[in-house]
Amino acid sequence: MGIYQFDQKTQQSEKKLSLIVDNWIRKLSIRSGWINDFNKIIIQYARYFKQVKVLQGHVKYLTSVKFSPDDTKIASSSLNGIIQIWDITLGKQIKILKGKLSWIYDVQFSPDGNIIMSCLRDGIIQLWDINSGEEIKKLEGHSNSVTSGQFSLNGKMIISGSWDKTIRFWDIDSGKEIKKFEGHSKGIRHVRFSPDNQLIISSSYDTTIRIWNVKSGQTIHILKGHLDRVMKSQFSPNGYYIVSCSRDNTIRLWDVSSGNELKQFKGHLDLISDVKFSSDGQTIVSCSWDWTIRLWDVHLGVEIQTLEGHFTKVTGLDISSDGNTIVSSSNDEIIRLWRPF
Repeated sequence: MGIYQFDQKTQQSEKKLSLIVDNWIRKLSIRSGWINDFNKIIIQYARYFKQVKVLQGHVKYLTSVKFSPDDTKIASSSLNGIIQIWDITLGKQIKILKGKLSWIYDVQFSPDGNIIMSCLRDGIIQLWDINSGEEIKKLEGHSNSVTSGQFSLNGKMIISGSWDKTIRFWDIDSGKEIKKFEGHSKGIRHVRFSPDNQLIISSSYDTTIRIWNVKSGQTIHILKGHLDRVMKSQFSPNGYYIVSCSRDNTIRLWDVSSGNELKQFKGHLDLISDVKFSSDGQTIVSCSWDWTIRLWDVHLGVEIQTLEGHFTKVTGLDISSDGNTIVSSSNDEIIRLWRPF
């Protein structure tokens, strides 16, 4: 998804693209403002996505959608407490997981793809065996809705965030809580590990993002800049940056080491519900209650493309590990797949 991968429609070879770039550098370097013109040329060669598949089966608003680690399946969750597993190639539902009929905020695959985690409104985390479709464990301890969760790299631990303002660590084998972080003044909407699992970021309705040291439990930085609730945040693949989205309709890029805001991305017209880095870290993908999904160039800070197709609020998205597929969920109860054309 990087800016140096160009639109397949152009059918330009890399050699020809290089010649075009060299020519523009020579011609524009003598002009004031040539960088802006050059950037526009580069953006023309970014990959563009189109809708390729629609998955229908949910009967309530969709809340979360995730790829399996091998990109062969999708897990989706809804307000009525149902998780559906989909085969991407077939475009068909292959399993339904039914537990408590409680709003599911988040759903995640384990690193080996064998377990599904669901985070529930009633404060419980459920673990499911994806092959049998049976619930294998419940993690209880939060005093309010569990809004987000993630497995550790080795698949032995889970972190969770909640409206009770805490981040909790869980040992999967025992099902016991092993650690708790506190510091936010309002509920936590989202938590994520850094790529090396040494740090955690938490996104809160108190308008801040906190970076935590996993071992010490100390807050390293408090990222301040958003003017309203922070909905989601994610580390870049190399762990050097954080991207966040908010009800203030902005996406912000942050430096992990300093905690400084580096850039803002503006264009969405309503709350931004989810945001992700592409696997190469060159593109940001966001979705919003303005019914759109947008792609942004990280370095230039500009919008590359707007994807339209959902009939109402887009609630979540994910990107396949190879960067070739975007999946989105919406209150229109439809899952959509997008690929380059």
